[in-house]
Amino acid sequence: MKKTVFFVLILLIGCGENLQEYTKAENALDAGREFINACLTGDFAKAAFFSDSRAGENLKLQEIERKYRLKDKEERQQYRTASINIREVKELNDSITLIYFSNSVDKVSDSLAVVKQKDNWRVKL
Repeated sequence: MKKTVFFVLILLIGCGENLQEYTKAENALDAGREFINACLTGDFAKAAFFSDSRAGENLKLQEIERKYRLKDKEERQQYRTASINIREVKELNDSITLIYFSNSVDKVSDSLAVVKQKDNWRVKL
């Protein structure tokens, strides 16, 4: 019985380490910045936390992750240390904000929409 309890305890501790707690974004810009940074650093669990959780959005995030994983080790390291360059923030209304940005590695302009859902800000790709 003691072995079983010990095994269950170890299992629970091990599983608990894999669970990440992320702080909700206070505003659209924070949510967008956290999402972009998570994608640049390869933390796609965190990126998923800040993104719209519907199935179509998950497919887009999976595609972003797939492209990231195809990069070689050196290129991924460059992205991990990249700066986010916010070009413009447009608040369309109190629940939708557009963020235009690039990063210091590839300098390609991109955009994303951040939507307030209940009391959470989520990136909609």
